[in-house]
Amino acid sequence: MVSEPGAVAARSPKGASPVSGPIVPGPRRALAPEPQAHAAMSLAPERERLSALGLSTAVILTIQSARAPSTRSQYIYKWQLFQDWCLAEGHDPISCPMAVILQFLQKLLDEEKSPSTLKVYLAAISACHVRIDSLSPGCHFLASQFLKGARCLRPPRMTSLPSWSLDVVLEALTKAPFEPLHSVDIKLVSMKTAFLLSVVSAKRVGELHALSVHSSCTCFTGDGSKFSMRPNPAFLPKVISPFHMNKPVELMAFHPPPFSSPEEERLHMLCPVRALRCYIDRTTTVRQTEQLFICNGSRTLGHPLSKQRLSHWIVDAIKLAYESAGLPPPGQLKAHSTRGMATSWAFFRGVPVSDICAAASWATPHTFMKFYRLNVLESSAQSFGASVLHSMTP
Repeated sequence: MVSEPGAVAARSPKGASPVSGPIVPGPRRALAPEPQAHAAMSLAPERERLSALGLSTAVILTIQSARAPSTRSQYIYKWQLFQDWCLAEGHDPISCPMAVILQFLQKLLDEEKSPSTLKVYLAAISACHVRIDSLSPGCHFLASQFLKGARCLRPPRMTSLPSWSLDVVLEALTKAPFEPLHSVDIKLVSMKTAFLLSVVSAKRVGELHALSVHSSCTCFTGDGSKFSMRPNPAFLPKVISPFHMNKPVELMAFHPPPFSSPEEERLHMLCPVRALRCYIDRTTTVRQTEQLFICNGSRTLGHPLSKQRLSHWIVDAIKLAYESAGLPPPGQLKAHSTRGMATSWAFFRGVPVSDICAAASWATPHTFMKFYRLNVLESSAQSFGASVLHSMTP
């Protein structure tokens, strides 16, 4: 047996950004991140521990790449907080007793951190800490009992009531200031397109952010009735599996022309295919990237949009819709709420759960039923995308 290494003084960068491949699609091999990029996103104490076991640098990088970039970033940040606390208290963060780890977790619990957050801290600590009683700290029976007690003291706060009304937003999107789409400010076109795409696809913001306008990723049918778009091949989803990889967004036109009534013409203003065509056409001359969503500011015009800014667009669309309807905007809005809203409307409109899970990239119905299903009260059979848009109709 090789003994565990002692305390490691070197620190990893706090918030290293995940590395992404070039925006132009190409062979998967050419888009793989460089080993140095993985090293910058890895936990130094864990590297030292694995190295002490006789593993090569390449093997260590492969093992640490089992975590998603966002997970590695979280572990680095949380480990550094634990390390700083230990040093301030006079403890060795690498080999301190289980009692010290639990005291740190108790401090976080007293600060109103949720049990799920404590679990992430414990996982980060376990990645770097030596074994205690032949067990990883996260597998120690005291840690299990502590987390169980924390869940009893701080039970999860689940709500089945939506924080905003989809029909209010969709009604507002058919009117000024969002229409007419071909002449309003490009910022409004961007917000409307981002919101419609998020609700009719039920994709995560990260998945929408990865969509590409490259000819190999985008396809409009000649009659404009259908649209298909794939993410950049370099994009890695939250869950890396054949089921989740390179999943396209496929949309059907909503109440396309010719119109049989003024109401159909009005509903066509909610068509995501129409919004995407307009957005792509209006951004062609300034586009400097093949990422779908681009910046519209004067200094960054045409450059790739960040995921954070895309989230703001979706939230701003909801707020502006409420303001244009003369209603106070809902508080504490999150772009991620569109997934629960869209999938819940589809469910109560009669869309099979299997279709909902396929649209939202959930491998099983458990995630939807436990975390996303909202009480939106309606029921009739529709296709997934159309059922979401029909939430504003009788």
